[in-house]
Amino acid sequence: MQTKKPGLKNKKIKEEKSKLSQEEFEEKVTELAKKGLTAEKIGEELRRQNIHTMEFNKKISQILKEKNIYINPDIKNIEKKLEKVKKHQEKNKQDKRAMREGGRIFAHLKKLKEYFRI
Repeated sequence: MQTKKPGLKNKKIKEEKSKLSQEEFEEKVTELAKKGLTAEKIGEELRRQNIHTMEFNKKISQILKEKNIYINPDIKNIEKKLEKVKKHQEKNKQDKRAMREGGRIFAHLKKLKEYFRI
């Protein structure tokens, strides 16, 4: 009588990793950055494609900084939030809470830009 080991049929077979050179990796990173992705989202996308960044010499943010494409994700997110509040204020001119929130977000953005020297 042969017993089966539990959980063997549920395990996925690992796909073979595609071997990329450092240059191909950098090209892939810049291509994804030009689509508007931040360094964090680029890393997630590459992991979905079974490309692990630890196999390469440089970090994603380092590659983007060298090519002057890097955008700080904190600043990018706050700019998006400010745009949403401004759009809301244009439609709803009587919304005093949105006016206050817009000023608060703008001050936060100004502080971050000063901190990161942008």
